[in-house]
Amino acid sequence: MADDRQGIFAAEDPFALLRNWLEEAGRSEPNDPVAMALATVDATGLPNVRTVLLKGIADGGLTFYTNYQSRKAGELDNSGKAAVLFHWKSLRRQVRARGTVSRQDPAASDAYFASRDLGSRLGAWASQQSRPLQDRATLEARVAEMAARFGENPPRPPHWGGYVLRPDCLEFWADGANRLHDRFEWVRDGDSWRVTRLNP
Repeated sequence: MADDRQGIFAAEDPFALLRNWLEEAGRSEPNDPVAMALATVDATGLPNVRTVLLKGIADGGLTFYTNYQSRKAGELDNSGKAAVLFHWKSLRRQVRARGTVSRQDPAASDAYFASRDLGSRLGAWASQQSRPLQDRATLEARVAEMAARFGENPPRPPHWGGYVLRPDCLEFWADGANRLHDRFEWVRDGDSWRVTRLNP
């Protein structure tokens, strides 16, 4: 451990550090402390970015969920790579992570889907994510149709599930006076991590 990597930066591995920062953000952020900007690229190399919610950290990966027929899913499946950014204004901190991404095991997606509220489960069936929508009434009619079809226990749609981003690089950033920010980069090195302090 670098001599000056103390206080908020002290941790044995980057996932423990991320959990610590998420816990702090949970006490200070007014909305969605687990929100992260997800960056992907299309077939031409043009980037796309949007906000998704982190739903778990396990086995060296960050898990989030989406519609497998969405634009983001197509880009994730095509490239197998992605980057995310957490930004907590209340803490004046951010974390960047990038690496490989793959679909989650279907059984794990089933379990998470079953834990969601009924409205969200019906919405996953009703939404044709990223495709043109005539009007709001059309979407609400689809939700009502799914409610009539499935009742109180809709199964997970085959077009919806989780992804796991397995970072090979994470950077932790904290605001500093006079723009002299603190930045530490964790890079995967075999079964361990190499940590480097970066200039602001």
